[in-house]
Order: sequence, then C-alpha cells, then structure tokens
Amino acid sequence: MRIIPIASGKGGVGKSLVAANLSIALAKAGKRVILADLDLGASNLHLILGQQSPKTGIGTFMTDSSRKFEDIVLPTEFPGLSFIPGDSEIPGMANLHANQKNRLVKRLLTLEADYLILDLGAGTGANILDFFLISGQGIVVTTPAVTAVLNAYLFLKNALFRLMYTSFKPSSIAYRYLEQLRKEGNALQKIYLPKLLEKIAKDDPESYAAFMAKRARFRPRLILNMIEDPKDAEKAIKIRRSASEYLGLELEHLGIIYRDTIQDVALSARMPVIVYKPQSILSQAVCRIADKVIQSQNDEEGPLDRDSLEESYQEATVEAQIDFENKLDYVEDLLHSGALSMGDLIETVKSQQYELNQLKKENQFLKFKLTKAIQAGFKP
Repeated sequence: MRIIPIASGKGGVGKSLVAANLSIALAKAGKRVILADLDLGASNLHLILGQQSPKTGIGTFMTDSSRKFEDIVLPTEFPGLSFIPGDSEIPGMANLHANQKNRLVKRLLTLEADYLILDLGAGTGANILDFFLISGQGIVVTTPAVTAVLNAYLFLKNALFRLMYTSFKPSSIAYRYLEQLRKEGNALQKIYLPKLLEKIAKDDPESYAAFMAKRARFRPRLILNMIEDPKDAEKAIKIRRSASEYLGLELEHLGIIYRDTIQDVALSARMPVIVYKPQSILSQAVCRIADKVIQSQNDEEGPLDRDSLEESYQEATVEAQIDFENKLDYVEDLLHSGALSMGDLIETVKSQQYELNQLKKENQFLKFKLTKAIQAGFKP
C-alpha cells in the first residue's frame, strides 16, 4: 500500500478538493483506494464526496474503545474507493495525544489497498507534520498567491525539523542543539539548515547518519493549484529553488491545476468535479496528476535524479500553456454558441482583475514588512 498524505501550509488552497478528486481518479484507473479525512477538528471531506454527514468516524473510534476500526471504513458510490470520515463533530480531535496518534497510525497501516490518501489539516501543527511524515511521498498543495507560496516553503522547512526531532535520541548532542534553538525563540526560523547539519555531522555523527537515512526516503511533491495564467507556473520554480538552497531538499512537481468556478458549482451539487464534469480542464488536470502518481517510483527507490526532477518542472510549464490555450478555446466556443454572453465575459474579466489587484496589494504589504525586517536586522 502506498500512502500519500496531502497537506498545505495554509488553508483555502484547495487541498481537500485535490485529495478527493485525486482519490476518485486513482479508483477510476482500477486502483483500490482508501481516502481518510485527517483534517481533525474541521472535517468536511464528506461534503466534497457528496455524502451525508457520517454518524461514525475517526472521532468516534478514538473516543469509544469498543468501536472497531473496520466500522469507520465506509464504502462510497465510486467503485474502488472507500472513505474514512473525520471527527464526526467530536470536540478536541484536532489535538490528539501521542498515544492516540500512534494508535490511529497503527490502524491506518493495517489497511489493505493500493493507495491510502490522507487529507491533512492546514498548517504546521505537530500532529499534521507527523501524519505527513508517515510516508516519504507526501504532496504539498499551494496556489500562486505570495502567502501560499511562502507557507508551502515553511511547511517543508517545519517538516524537515520535525524529521530531525524524530531522528535524534533525546539524550543526543544533536537533540540538545535543537532544544537550545527552540528555547531561543525565533532562532529556529533564522537557522540555515545546511550549516546546522554540518555542525551535527561533526559533533554527533550517529544522529546525523540517522537523520540522513530518513531524509533519503523523504521525497515530497508539489501541486500548484488555482493558477490563472501560464506565468503562475513559475511560482513552483521559486519554491523548488528555496527548498534546494536553504533546506537541501529536492522537490518534485506533480503538475498544475487552473482555477475554475465549475468546482464551486460541483460542490453545490454535492458532487466531486471529476464526476460532475469529467471533460473539464480541471478534471483532466487531476487525471493527469493521477497518472503521474501511478507511474512514479516507490518509496524504497529513493529520490529522483536531477534530470527527472528538472523534467517534472518543464512538463508542468508546458501543461500550464496547453491548458490555458484550451481554456481560451473553450470560452470562445461558449461565446459563439451563445451560452456565454459578452456581458458574462466582461464580468468574469472584472472579477479576475479585482483578484489581481488584491494580490498586488498583498504583495506590496509583504515587501514593506520584509524591508522593515531587513532594516531592523542591520541596525548596529
């Protein structure tokens, strides 16, 4: 069973939509898939699948010792796909204790399927990071927005530091280094990871070797969602460069997905968009990503070589251009058929222009904060 945790540095980037539709795409390809809602405390994945609010879920399993785990693995109307609901509206599930988390992980690992897709909560909480690190093939979903790109990078950084904590023995020199940095407040944010690893390799080679063994199996992948323009695809390259330079981490690109209001229509209809409109550009992009997941290497085979990584970004850039041209052709067809009036088109353009202006303001604000921070850092 291949485990694929799906996470995001911030909310609102379409992570759950990706998880649900990717699971269905894999099931349509003939794979046995289990989709688990691990966004504990804010579980709503059943809505995207078009299911009624479940009476049982992970929450009821964790709070009722007599409950069998098999009872919360539910069938769906989609052949090949089973679903594990989340907290079932039970308070406190967002903050699992270590023993609860370990119990849940053990039960998840006993499941039988080709793929286990874990839809995680947004952010960098310890439980979220631990669920993400169950597998070396996790997916980080982000959008081209400046804050989303930054948070995607920060998620990867936090995941690596969490991997270090779980690699080092509490009595080790390396662990004491991390604890000292943590006590210094924002020191962990400023630390240059390659330099820290050099120090650990020199002073605590055993801990260094343990971490590097785990990191060798850590091969996170990226999906750039809700893009508007082919140029947006360049944001993935920025994340890759930052991850490579500052984290020593090579990030594979699984592909791009264009923003499409059809997903909102599908959600209102209580249907996954890949079922509601399978021929849409958005649905075809998800199927394309599913194909890449199926064709990708297994965890044991280690990270991709640099040529393959480079090819994944080049391929995503080409996909962004092709899908954009297909979108333009689709709009033109709607205009000619009368299904879309010129007024509708104008309103759409106005709406997109407003979103662009909001992003520009957000970008200017972040630049201002960054400049102030740099100036403060250089004061004698």
